[in-house]
Amino acid sequence: MTEGGLKTELFNYHLPLELIAQQPVEPRDSSRLLVVDRRQRQVFETGFAAVLNWLEEGDILVINDTKVMKARLFGRKPTGGKVEIFLLHSLGGGDWEALLKPYPQGGVVLLGEEMKIYLQEKTERGTFIMRFPSPEAAITAMEKWGETPLPPYIKEPLANPERYQTILAKEHGSTAAPTAALHFTPNLLQAVKEKGVQIVNFTLHMGIGSFRPIKAEYVAEHNLSAEFYHLPAETVAAVQAAKARGSRVVACGTDAVRALESAALTGEIKPSSGWTNLFIVPGYRFKVIDRIITNLHLPRSSHMVLISAFASQELVMQAYAYAVREKFRFLSFGDATLLI
Repeated sequence: MTEGGLKTELFNYHLPLELIAQQPVEPRDSSRLLVVDRRQRQVFETGFAAVLNWLEEGDILVINDTKVMKARLFGRKPTGGKVEIFLLHSLGGGDWEALLKPYPQGGVVLLGEEMKIYLQEKTERGTFIMRFPSPEAAITAMEKWGETPLPPYIKEPLANPERYQTILAKEHGSTAAPTAALHFTPNLLQAVKEKGVQIVNFTLHMGIGSFRPIKAEYVAEHNLSAEFYHLPAETVAAVQAAKARGSRVVACGTDAVRALESAALTGEIKPSSGWTNLFIVPGYRFKVIDRIITNLHLPRSSHMVLISAFASQELVMQAYAYAVREKFRFLSFGDATLLI
């Protein structure tokens, strides 16, 4: 380690473009599973449905119930030119933060024949604050004119856009899917329950920051975008009970890790709602999580840093070298990883 801390390059690897999955596998739970054993310092593979082998009676499986919005809208300027809008999140009262291209001179975007959206201001981040006629109008606009956004590295359209939603998706608000949960089918979740594992939910609305690599030379210089989360009392109670009896908390996704650990920053996990920009880096002491189910992530990403905090940078890079060598499918529609 140098004076500036951990170098971002430590979390880099070569990802061949042909390994980036363009379509999901069917059925959902037929993907491969890369198991990373922290205690034995080993990496091996199996099928995703075998995740049951590492779940025991009394364990808690925590899954995000966020739903991806139809956040990409195509409007027009009053003069007729096209404008693409990417809604990021609601600011309340009909105001939304959004990305725009191109910038519409005059500050008005038209949707269909009846809706006008007004630009309020440009932020320091290069995004725009846009005002819909009412809080309900934004939801109406997305349902009527919106498209479900896919990550920028997915170049092929989906025959079924619902395939980018998890089977538990219900809380409207994400611009990206919690991809670790995409692997679960109703039958597999039923098998999890029958094994005596309790499945509990939380909500974390994922933003486009998930797809942005860390550009800073040192990890500590990176500012993680804040995301809204809600951890309900019943989920916290289940986690506390599991900890009290010596059972394990299994996080489905790095989103679950961040929500649970954000709610336990004081040392004790508590029901909470709010915005978190918790950036988990090597040296972090986990307070809640015992195991993580996740996907294979982008080089130099905050997700790579997080799983390296859990399993060590050396072991994670060993696992990714194996995954590349064995031609695993990477990123949102790719294969899964289980860190134990």
